[in-house]
Amino acid sequence: MPADPHTAVATVCLSGALEDKLAAAATAGFDGIEIFEPDLVASPMSPGEVRLRCADLGLSIDLYQPFRDLDSTDDDRLAANHRRAQHKFDVMRALGTDTVLVCSSVASDAVADPDRLAGQLADLADRAAERGLRLAYEALAWGRHVDTWEASWDVVRRADHPALGLCLDSFHVLSRTSEIDGIAAIPGEKIFFLQLADAPVLSMDVLQWSRHHRLFPGQGGFDLPRFLAAVLDAGYAGPLSLEVFNDVFRQADPVRTAVDGHRSLLALAEATAAGGTGTDPVGGPAPAVEGTAFVEIATGGEDPALDHALTALGFARTGHHLTKPVDRWEQGRARVLVNRAEGPAAAISALAVESADPPAAARRAARLGAPCLARAHGPAEADLPAVTAPDGTALFFCRPGVDSDWSGDFRTTRSAAAGLGVTAVDHVGLAQPFDHFDEATLFYRAVLGLQPGTAGEFAAPFGLVRSRALADPARRVRLALTVSLLRRGEWAPGIPEPQYIALAVDDVVAAARAARAAGAPLLGIPDNYYEDLAARVDLPSDRLAAYRELGVLHDQGPGGAYLQVCTEVLAGRIFVALVQRVGDDDGYGWTDTPVRMSAHRRQRLARRALTPG
Repeated sequence: MPADPHTAVATVCLSGALEDKLAAAATAGFDGIEIFEPDLVASPMSPGEVRLRCADLGLSIDLYQPFRDLDSTDDDRLAANHRRAQHKFDVMRALGTDTVLVCSSVASDAVADPDRLAGQLADLADRAAERGLRLAYEALAWGRHVDTWEASWDVVRRADHPALGLCLDSFHVLSRTSEIDGIAAIPGEKIFFLQLADAPVLSMDVLQWSRHHRLFPGQGGFDLPRFLAAVLDAGYAGPLSLEVFNDVFRQADPVRTAVDGHRSLLALAEATAAGGTGTDPVGGPAPAVEGTAFVEIATGGEDPALDHALTALGFARTGHHLTKPVDRWEQGRARVLVNRAEGPAAAISALAVESADPPAAARRAARLGAPCLARAHGPAEADLPAVTAPDGTALFFCRPGVDSDWSGDFRTTRSAAAGLGVTAVDHVGLAQPFDHFDEATLFYRAVLGLQPGTAGEFAAPFGLVRSRALADPARRVRLALTVSLLRRGEWAPGIPEPQYIALAVDDVVAAARAARAAGAPLLGIPDNYYEDLAARVDLPSDRLAAYRELGVLHDQGPGGAYLQVCTEVLAGRIFVALVQRVGDDDGYGWTDTPVRMSAHRRQRLARRALTPG
């Protein structure tokens, strides 16, 4: 792995016309591109003009693709395929690229005999070599006779032609759960090209899986560092190139998608280097995160209900910002900032993590394409390094400890109270915009060094919701990301993109009882839930009665249990949860999320009915 690997992206990954795709790739920092033939066919630019445009943008054209269904048992069809290939060779010469992707055939007349197939490929390789060109043969996972990398390598080895080599595509290899260790034994000079894509682990037709659900590396469930390590061990020294078919990416802003893709390649190269292969291109692993320094809620103005809820939950207002309408609330190691500046609707506007090296963390984030956050601050105020997450949340990097670099920005008004037992922020729940869920997963993995945990889907009252948890190895910083698979209609007064702060407590029943006595607006849970819970989990009757009284949700897992009590919706879209983890539980209560969402909807309906007008 070179310290600065040559990165490329297939134009099929990006939205827009060809000129949009080229500009986006250059803006994101890619070194080269793969030209997807349909993009060229639809472009008003000639191949020669595309070559000049790429040169002006500093992009090499690393591959032209695809050439489909070359081999045939029908001599007339084979001759027609060769004529088609000659035209592609002309286009390639005009583009200035020397490698074409040849896919294994899916046609009914595909050649089954490997020696005959090798002969047909060698014949075309002769014609390509005469023009200084090469064929990169790829096994499609749904190929009629060649559908694994082993089968494609067998054919290339039989052909034994210098102008014929392999294209290895991680999706086609890993979707077939092929053994990859053998890849390292392939002579490196016979691997002509490498295409990289991740994907969620799904049980479905592989063609549909490929066409609609590929992701950038680090966004899915494939072990791409191990795959890339095997290819590099073989001696491959060519581009690291993305080929991702994804319905969302093909509709999104191409620059943003390209930046996300480039980040994914750098993070993959880093992860592969961390496994012992090559040099880290990012410049070092993410500095360890040591906790959540604070969570900031922007209320868009005064919000007495939020103040009342925080007080009832045991928080004390311990400080006021020297120059901004921001209050600091504290309990244990949990710190919540309430920003009352006039603005848009309430949201979790910022998350600050305690980092072992905040400047290094910010530099790393910048190298990974995270947009730096420009912010106004007074001459005596801390200038915290900050970047913007995909959903617009500000991400700050702070020194650890209560006397961190940001605490001096507040005039202390009182000491933190004993509270009701909150010890720290357990995790933060962030609903993501539909188009940026996978981007957010990669962002937090790459920038903070968090690792993905539980993921899945659950049936919410208004449709399916995807979920993904991320945390550092020591579980000091946890995030719970969710997204609605389809945008909800306007008929139901649900909570738009709900967000929450989960606060760790040692005894959720005692904490909830104290919070209710103090007037906290705890969320009511229907009796049916507790009837079902009693059937599923063997709980003492007094414990179950306390759960029913206080609205405790109990999610029993293999290693323990996740207990939580939630508030009603505060400040428009935010709620707070008191959370107790029992045993080795590492969950987020997603089994009970549909119950909680339904209860929040009932609360919203009741509040609307009581609101005049």
